[in-house]
Amino acid sequence: MKSKKLSKTIIKNFKDNGFVLSEPDVLLDSEYIIERSGEKFRSSMLTFESENGKTMCLRPDLTVASCINFLQKKTSSKIYYSGQAYRRLGNKGSNFINDQLGIEILGSKNQIEDDFKVISTILSSAKKIKSKRIQVKVGDISLFKSLINALDMPERWKLRLIRHFWRPIYFKELLKRLEKNTDIDAITFDADKKRFFEMQKMDQDKVVAGRSISEILKRFDKKLKDPRSFSDGKQIVKIIKSFLKINCKLLKLDEKLLVFAKKNKLKKNIFKDLKSIQNLKKLKEDVNFITNFGRDVEYYTGIVFEVFSGEKEIARGGRYDNLLKSLGAKKNTPAVGAAINLKNI
Repeated sequence: MKSKKLSKTIIKNFKDNGFVLSEPDVLLDSEYIIERSGEKFRSSMLTFESENGKTMCLRPDLTVASCINFLQKKTSSKIYYSGQAYRRLGNKGSNFINDQLGIEILGSKNQIEDDFKVISTILSSAKKIKSKRIQVKVGDISLFKSLINALDMPERWKLRLIRHFWRPIYFKELLKRLEKNTDIDAITFDADKKRFFEMQKMDQDKVVAGRSISEILKRFDKKLKDPRSFSDGKQIVKIIKSFLKINCKLLKLDEKLLVFAKKNKLKKNIFKDLKSIQNLKKLKEDVNFITNFGRDVEYYTGIVFEVFSGEKEIARGGRYDNLLKSLGAKKNTPAVGAAINLKNI
């Protein structure tokens, strides 16, 4: 009963802030999701075979389900949802049903304004239902990309580090390889070349793991043409690790980044795309900025955040400007959203 009452309070707040109800399908085509969003959902999805032999799954993620619903049914671009996501979490005894209340702005036209709208709406909802002090952790995936692109290293390494930033364990291994200048061996390189020529004969518009064959070939081409030797890996890794240690109050972020840029002889304006983060200074809550935060979800591309009440995480969200295209949109469609975890309320 308490949960139902809290849900009504949250939904009313969503409506008051201009969000319209969307009801994404519970059953989804599992191969469609895997093909377009990568393998990250495969092990966690609850799948079954339909009567016509098609592999279906219970929706593993309400953001993905809402995006598919938006593309197929042309729903409102400013939506809220209330429902369940079904996913194996890998923790023994953990419940695979997640009750969520969330909001999304799909086709976001103003990044700064929409990022703030989502976070402030989630925060105002949290304050209506929790009495304990609210805290916010914030990161921005795009800042890491800006740093990597500003560093002097081969293009293949930049692509690797950016593409695998969301996989902390593998990313750590990449840094070790970069530090020791341990690149791929000759056999692997020859295999890459062979695969490159094979893919040139394939349908260039075919989508694999969210990217067309032509997009994959462009990256392959850069990788094959890049020089194999690289001697400054140790210094590059030192800079990256230093960046990922930044953890400060949002009000101190400008100062921290300037000191970091100066110390590592980088241009002062490499983090010029900070406006969305800086806009959060208008929030009255305690906000911490952490560069190493929000990396566990592959589709985030910009701001990421979590809201805490006491020790419990009650909401999380972020910007995902590439997800809609990977799910079938004709071009990148800016989007931002967040969900409240009812289990922790």
